[in-house]
Amino acid sequence: MSKKTTANRKGFTIIELMVAAGLASTIIIGVGVVLVDSQRGWNAMYNRTYSDVVTDAHVARRMFDSVVRNASSQGILVDDNGSWVEVYTYSDPNSPVVDVYAKFKAKNRELTLEYGELDSGATLSIEPICGNVSNCVFKSSGRSVQMILTLDDGLQSVTVVTSAVMHN
Repeated sequence: MSKKTTANRKGFTIIELMVAAGLASTIIIGVGVVLVDSQRGWNAMYNRTYSDVVTDAHVARRMFDSVVRNASSQGILVDDNGSWVEVYTYSDPNSPVVDVYAKFKAKNRELTLEYGELDSGATLSIEPICGNVSNCVFKSSGRSVQMILTLDDGLQSVTVVTSAVMHN
């Protein structure tokens, strides 16, 4: 009869299997934590980049800059509270006289742009620019007009500070 010795033994002991399983589970848990944290970070960055308040803030700044830069430097009207600003512009690029007003107004959590005839005061159109407006203040200094706009949707708040100079 042959005797079994530790030198002839094939396979793993239960201790070796438990140590290997413990190491493997530690590595799997570590990789899982890294993946979950990466996904959360990506979602947070995506929401900061493409949420409604961010895109609305970009649109409001671009629209404000465009309208004010094309406005005539003949005059600016700003509300005493700074809740609206009115600039004057041309209805046609070839027009020799200023005949249209453009009025930015923050009301009912919305920023709008109203175009109207200067002579009759009749409103031609009202365009909504953005929603979720929590605060908006307009100021003017010389030929420059400033807008401080705060947008808040409850999850994220963005403040836009922009200034434009009338060139016409």
